[in-house]
Amino acid sequence: MLATYPYQGRTFAFDPAAPLDISLPLAPGEGQVNCFWAEPVQVEVIRVGSFVGSVALGGSTNYQRVHLTPHGNGTHTECYGHISPDPAATLDRCLRRFLFVARLVSVQPRPQANGDEVVLLEDVRRELEGGLEAAIRPEALVLRTLPNHRSKRTRHYSGTNPTYLEPALAHYLAEQHIEHLLLDLPSVDREEDGGQLLAHHAFWQYPQATRQVATITELIFVPDEVEDGLYLLNLQVTSLQLDASPSKPVLYALRQG
Repeated sequence: MLATYPYQGRTFAFDPAAPLDISLPLAPGEGQVNCFWAEPVQVEVIRVGSFVGSVALGGSTNYQRVHLTPHGNGTHTECYGHISPDPAATLDRCLRRFLFVARLVSVQPRPQANGDEVVLLEDVRRELEGGLEAAIRPEALVLRTLPNHRSKRTRHYSGTNPTYLEPALAHYLAEQHIEHLLLDLPSVDREEDGGQLLAHHAFWQYPQATRQVATITELIFVPDEVEDGLYLLNLQVTSLQLDASPSKPVLYALRQG
């Protein structure tokens, strides 16, 4: 049975029983995606007196402590608090809706004179302004970089100067009222840029006209079989009072009803 979703004077249909999970799981050990020199996820069995929080070790229940770094381990969503000293700039306050109409586009980063690989404004704009979906302005953009190697699921990015976005692209997305940006890279900015974070500032328009409800989700993975086009995005996060949270973005293919 299909469900419907009204948007911009149109009615779209989607199958709620056909979710497309584009998050990367959090798991302990070295075999998981990692960036910005974060320690791997650690899971520790809690022991209190004679109690052991592991059924495998003879306990009555599994009871564990998890150590993780949201910005460095797995798929995560961040708000403008990532670059602001405001203690109230936390993701749970900024992200109050969780369903959005999204456009998935695939682009090839381009090599620059300094050897960097950069996603350019002109390539993304061409994708967004072309095709039948161009008449529908999305609230979210899901960006898949090419080639789409499965190694993105387990890559250790630290010290590799990964692909990033041209700051002009981030500014364009803000102008186009794209509130939520999702990408399969560890950051919208260069790994080491002297603390400028130009694309972060441009996307959030911080601090002159801060877009407080806008979010950036990094380290997603969109399988090849998921086609470019329009989707309903369900952006799931934990209710942490931090600037970022592990997240689980889920897509549902949309078609006009």
